[in-house]
Amino acid sequence: MMSYPATIPLSSRTRNHLERIRGHRKQRRSRWRRLEPGRQALLALAHLRNGDTYTRLAAGFEVGLATTWRYVQEAIVLLATAANDLATAMERIRRLAYAILDGTLIPIDRVADQKPYYSGKHKHHGVNVQVIADAAGRLAWASPALPGSVHDLTAARTHGIIAALTPADVMTFADKGYQEALGSVRTPFKRRRFRPKLSRRQKAVNRAHAKIHARGEHAIATLKTWKILNKLRSCPRRATPIVQAILVLHHVEANRHAG
Repeated sequence: MMSYPATIPLSSRTRNHLERIRGHRKQRRSRWRRLEPGRQALLALAHLRNGDTYTRLAAGFEVGLATTWRYVQEAIVLLATAANDLATAMERIRRLAYAILDGTLIPIDRVADQKPYYSGKHKHHGVNVQVIADAAGRLAWASPALPGSVHDLTAARTHGIIAALTPADVMTFADKGYQEALGSVRTPFKRRRFRPKLSRRQKAVNRAHAKIHARGEHAIATLKTWKILNKLRSCPRRATPIVQAILVLHHVEANRHAG
């Protein structure tokens, strides 16, 4: 078996954040392990950021396949438990000039019950994740994953996003998929069947809205720089802790650049 070196475009601060593995081992009084905490952190980051498969990681770190899987899952669970829920995230979101709400489909390939995960809009299987961005297009929060067949508006309501944004009076820009959200959510004008064309003013409003909403695509693109999300090759139930783990690591990196 041949192996090769690879780089991870992340700071040492991110790896150090995963050093909580050390405390977890002490708490569990774990016996000797094949990899020390720093190497286990690097293993997990290579999987999440580069999308390296368990087979490649096992060869590169010279550990067994089962050990690789166990180490990665342990790190993901530890990170996911530190992720903010929506109520906590709203403490920051309510201070924004405005927010941008959008949904994205993360492709998956291991589905036992295929129908709930098939997105008619995207024409393939996946999970629906709702993303909230700030006015600059920076990722503020990402929701737990729902089956890909769930409509964006339904997903937003299921997670309580609209119910949280409206009382906080946070002006939120969303696309036409959220047309009936109401509350503080603003969507573009939509031409209805058998109705006149949009007026010049409505078209102008839609153009301005599109420019603002496009910034939300930056947040989704940021989320998907973690190549594990290019296509999940695991049970859909694992999608939520993976997204939450990535959200935690993203904010570690973002705070580094901010200060």
